[in-house]
Amino acid sequence: MKEREIIRLWETSIPYSLGNEPKDIPTLEVFIPKKRRAKSAVVICPGGGYWILADHEGRDYALWLNSIGVTAFVLKYRLSSDGYHYPAMFEDIKRAVRLVRSKKKEFNHTFTGVMGSSAGGHLASLLLTYYDNGNPYKKDPIERESCRPDFGILCYPVISMDKEKGHSASCKNLLNDNPSDYLCNKLSTQKHVNKETPPCFIFHTVEDRGIPPEEHSMPFVEALIRNNVPVEFHLYQKGEHGMGLGKNGKNFHRWTYECFMWLKENGYI
Repeated sequence: MKEREIIRLWETSIPYSLGNEPKDIPTLEVFIPKKRRAKSAVVICPGGGYWILADHEGRDYALWLNSIGVTAFVLKYRLSSDGYHYPAMFEDIKRAVRLVRSKKKEFNHTFTGVMGSSAGGHLASLLLTYYDNGNPYKKDPIERESCRPDFGILCYPVISMDKEKGHSASCKNLLNDNPSDYLCNKLSTQKHVNKETPPCFIFHTVEDRGIPPEEHSMPFVEALIRNNVPVEFHLYQKGEHGMGLGKNGKNFHRWTYECFMWLKENGYI
């Protein structure tokens, strides 16, 4: 596999496909570190309200992960702006983790993690709570792989899809204009954490009023604690929503160091 190669998640028969243009084809962009010191590969879900994919929460994260020796894969998942709604993007993240896990020997990793910011954090949290162990009867060997992440990194994530407390733009883009109460409940991932949910590193800021931590990340963290799932949570005073690695992507916020230490202390790098 070449550095920075773009690979399709499916060669044929993409679930819920609306066409065959680039916007209809989910992919992974591969970022391979120059020095492979880590044991992990991470699938990154950029934010953008399920409407766009924010590059600073995709490629910038990948380069940072490379700098600490982690192989990274930026997921181009399908979007509402191109006519897609749930479950198309959920199929994309499931397939991405299966694909990366199926190539452990090729990419030289042991653990497969998932990382997401804002709406990308919601997509990652969906996989953390609704993964499956693969289907051993599928002809496609990739579909036989588990899509359960070994760990999750959630950056100021959207979590709730509640019609009153949820992020209205993400909810609308993911589920359409008038989603059912059933779907809003199903996709409010804080309600579906259990004892098998993977370990997580999560951070948010008090200044984030677009996605308030008390309505999103904190209930998810509380659910992890109730279920005895290992979690490290940082709530910072300062920091606007969508800050990514830090101000202008140059002055790295201290969450990057603390995430690095969490990965190291838990044996992922």
